[in-house]
Amino acid sequence: MAVRLDELAVPVIAAPMAGGASTPELVAAVNRAGGLGFLAAGYRSAPAMAEQIALVRKSSDRPYGVNLFVPSPPGDRAAVAAYRERLQPEAERWGVTLPEESGQPDRDDWEAKIAVLLADPVPVVSYTFGLPTAEEASALRAAGTLQVGTVTTPEEARAAQAVGMDALCVQGPEAGGHRGTHRVADVPGEVPLLRLLPAVREVTGLPLVAAGGLGDGAAVTAALRAGAVAVQLGTALLRSDESGASAAHRAALTELPETTVTRAFTGRPARGLRNAFIDRHGPYAPPAYPEVHHLTAPLRAAATRREDTEAMHLWAGTAHHLARSGPAEAIVTDLWRSAQG
Repeated sequence: MAVRLDELAVPVIAAPMAGGASTPELVAAVNRAGGLGFLAAGYRSAPAMAEQIALVRKSSDRPYGVNLFVPSPPGDRAAVAAYRERLQPEAERWGVTLPEESGQPDRDDWEAKIAVLLADPVPVVSYTFGLPTAEEASALRAAGTLQVGTVTTPEEARAAQAVGMDALCVQGPEAGGHRGTHRVADVPGEVPLLRLLPAVREVTGLPLVAAGGLGDGAAVTAALRAGAVAVQLGTALLRSDESGASAAHRAALTELPETTVTRAFTGRPARGLRNAFIDRHGPYAPPAYPEVHHLTAPLRAAATRREDTEAMHLWAGTAHHLARSGPAEAIVTDLWRSAQG
């Protein structure tokens, strides 16, 4: 294949951050640094994904990746309805309407995205929240695309290898944003990244990418020594010039002291900066994704408009306080120099 993750000039991959944080400009900047930029196709339609791919191709002639969210089975409708009732007073307070449950499963335009990527292949595709079918993986492999499965346990790693992944992104509990568990209801593991990497290595010989809480050179060095061929940075790039993160989110990374894992905003476990919304509603959110994601969308949008960091979803990893501002190319370059030195 044209791309080998163990042969990157700089072994740094930009984490695909859905919801707007990942941009074509960020992909190009990480590519210029010698790393591998990644687009986040989650929450986007297939045409919108294709549009972003076209923008990357205009701004960079280097390999890049596209991340897909694997569809989840429908959640418990009664539990989602009960959570809606709990959130109703909050919606009334801010003058927004919570959507009714449609009854139609949301597959995030999965089939159309696969069709686009087969018709016009990209260098790398990664998967979060599960795995493609063996047939889908085989078709993309035949198209020349390197495929990366996100895993959080050795068991998920075995499944990813069995379906035909070329490499694995090993996501530790320190990671910001959604945990990549293959089942919505799974309780995320708490084995730290530096112990998870060798545990996954015991069950597979595939190249491993380390993800989670990597904010400085020492952390990058430790992850590479633990068996990874590259590291994936997300939170470390959120304050960069090319990031699509809001001003309030950027500021909160330095202002709010701690992170926690919650289902409050989307129904899937995700690590974010702890705030009042999480404290109020986190214990009551059902394991239903993307139903809870759609349910809370108006509340999250209203909070973002108000720049209310006590009600926004502020995804962040455990090393969020190390995130710095400036050009992403310089951030990646400096971090890699620090890791080498």
